[in-house]
Amino acid sequence: MLQEVSPVRQIANENPRRWFSSSDMDLTVWVDREGKISGFELCYDKGKDERAVRWFENEGFIHERIDDGENRPGRFKGTPILVPDGMFASQVIAERFHKESENIEQKIASFVYGKLLEYPLRNHRTV
Repeated sequence: MLQEVSPVRQIANENPRRWFSSSDMDLTVWVDREGKISGFELCYDKGKDERAVRWFENEGFIHERIDDGENRPGRFKGTPILVPDGMFASQVIAERFHKESENIEQKIASFVYGKLLEYPLRNHRTV
């Protein structure tokens, strides 16, 4: 189950963020001064073939795979980076998120769940 993590490092000139984590998912949510969600990043399949779906009010959606920097034989581990990824199983991940989000603030859980269900319908940007 997702649980809130605090304190969370905040970035200057960026809306404050909140972080929720479980063994399989990480959710970062950006909230503006009025309490409106301006964006989120949901990382899923942690420890396997981790991916991230991001949505920002001004940008729409993007789906990426996390290259953890491990696959570099004979070299030190690299810094994890986001790289383009193909299809996003939005319905499957939305349902997994719904189950994982039972313990977090309902406003956030409902917003993210609803956006995940919208994924293929609009605001999709390909990298």
